[in-house]
Amino acid sequence: MSEALNELGALLELNRPDCVISYAVEHGELTVNVAPAALVGLVEYLKSDRNCRFSTLVDITAVDYPSREKRFDMVYHFLSMYQNHRIRLRVMVREDEMVPSIVPVYPAANWFEREVYDMFGILFAGHPDLRRILTDYGFRGFPLRKDFPTTGYTEVRYDEVEKRVVYEPVSLVQEYRQFDFMSPWEGAEYILPGDEKSPEAKG
Repeated sequence: MSEALNELGALLELNRPDCVISYAVEHGELTVNVAPAALVGLVEYLKSDRNCRFSTLVDITAVDYPSREKRFDMVYHFLSMYQNHRIRLRVMVREDEMVPSIVPVYPAANWFEREVYDMFGILFAGHPDLRRILTDYGFRGFPLRKDFPTTGYTEVRYDEVEKRVVYEPVSLVQEYRQFDFMSPWEGAEYILPGDEKSPEAKG
């Protein structure tokens, strides 16, 4: 399988040098690095070329690297049932950079791109209806960014007095997540041998 994937990577690099920055086969999977401007062209090629025929878009997601200049990796997974191959495209983008939408090529990308926008705040140029899909209207922030607080900014609850859903600022702070990793049995009446805390730790 790895040999076939290497051949596919070499074929793409040869036929579409304008699109392919590099490729690698690791753990039995082919990953192709693509420039944002060349994304749509390569996706069209993958779908239509008789040696590829990646007819199925499996997933679109992103990975956040906050300390990197090109903060996000856009990741696309495709399946060719004709060739029995899978391929992953990776596009590195800056936080302020728009990614071209592939909805015109794969209509199934519509909701995938909306989810990435909702969770990461990445904008897609040419998307027909780019709005949040999982969070509520007026939601603040993007939950899958690594700088998003684990508690969020607001909490939602049903108010029995007002008979409606109300939004309130989160009353918990990040410091509440102070776990004692040295003793998973903290607070238990019976402590397993070897899990006792030293006097210094108790103080």
